[in-house]
Amino acid sequence: MSAPLLPAIERVLFTEQQIDDRIREVAAEISRDYEGRVLKLIAVLKGSVFFLTALARRLEVPVKIDFLGISSFSNRSGAPGVVRIAKDLDEGIEGEDVLLVEDIVDTGFTLRYLLQTLAGRGPNSLSVCTFLDRNSRRIAQLPLKYRCFEIPDRFVVGFGLDQNQLYRNLGYVAVMKT
Repeated sequence: MSAPLLPAIERVLFTEQQIDDRIREVAAEISRDYEGRVLKLIAVLKGSVFFLTALARRLEVPVKIDFLGISSFSNRSGAPGVVRIAKDLDEGIEGEDVLLVEDIVDTGFTLRYLLQTLAGRGPNSLSVCTFLDRNSRRIAQLPLKYRCFEIPDRFVVGFGLDQNQLYRNLGYVAVMKT
């Protein structure tokens, strides 16, 4: 029996079972691609922590984990603005096989900045794994090597994604009421 929806939730987009099944599939693909290597997972705080944990538990290659915190500032018109690193990595990535783990990729501006920044630090390889891909809003086209789900242009919460720091703890992904 599933719990009743919260008043702010319009509908469930992906159930806990769908999420678990898809993460297992993506983890198997990553494990095949990185067989025989150590993989460094870099999660972007805070939203990707839930996805990172679920993914890392299912990988069959040795992993290291580190975190980045970012801040984005928009201009008055609401257009994408400046992105900066608020919390940098604890360790270097030179010579490492790096997988950047994102909760959601939207316009691509933040991801482009992160990829440029990390590439300049000399990793052996650098790829992206995103939990959710909102490709309909993409402005900066970027290589997403792994993705779990593509989503519509709606505001979603759950499994790490929030609205004003709420709903991250939901085990499913849901569309918010407008």
